[in-house]
Amino acid sequence: MGRAHEVRAASMAKTAAMKSSKYAKWGKEILTAAKSGVPDPEMNQTLKRTIERAKKDQCPADVIKRAIAKAQGLNSGATKEINYEGYGPGKVAMIVECLTDNNNRTYTEVRTAFSKTGGAIGTSVSYLFNRKALFSFEGMTEDEAMEALLEAGLDFEELETDEDGFVNITAQPSDFEAIKNALLEAKPELEFDNAAVEMVPSNYVDLDEEHLAKFQRLLEALREFDDVNEIYHNARLPEDEEE
Repeated sequence: MGRAHEVRAASMAKTAAMKSSKYAKWGKEILTAAKSGVPDPEMNQTLKRTIERAKKDQCPADVIKRAIAKAQGLNSGATKEINYEGYGPGKVAMIVECLTDNNNRTYTEVRTAFSKTGGAIGTSVSYLFNRKALFSFEGMTEDEAMEALLEAGLDFEELETDEDGFVNITAQPSDFEAIKNALLEAKPELEFDNAAVEMVPSNYVDLDEEHLAKFQRLLEALREFDDVNEIYHNARLPEDEEE
């Protein structure tokens, strides 16, 4: 069909991948907001604001519904949180957080994905990570953000502006909701590029070409499983591959 067709197809595939990643991020943020209180936007203002921002970013309704349904499932006991730890290709430490109603199914899917790429689960690696509240946004200056947090009497570990102009804040997980609410109270229209409690690695592993290719296949396989909610790892990836 010619080079032009290939270029268009590649462009469309890249755009679809970017949208999928964006929607997945919204799904996780909505799930986090729903888990922070009642999974009902009329009774949970944090959840309501998150949904409004997701809709503004053209996040599909089914992504929003699935995230809320997962939170409701957790509250009802039908769905459970379960984590798998281990090493991926190149001795990359990995933590895979899942939400499932069938432990056997989820375990089999995750274990198979690891084994097919030369990795294995079952070894504790959580000591290589620290749980942190992370925020990244633009539309508010570093000074404005600091003022909002200080006025609210909130502590943080780091607050800086990166080379792309985004303000980044690192804090303790227990302060996540308070910091997010303080920032939104100071600027209600503020939109977060990222706002979540995540596992941050204490060190990183560099991969050679062979192990990098295997690791990328493992990530792709895990992301295809509906039960997988979040993947944490300490691999140093090329910038265009970073989540």
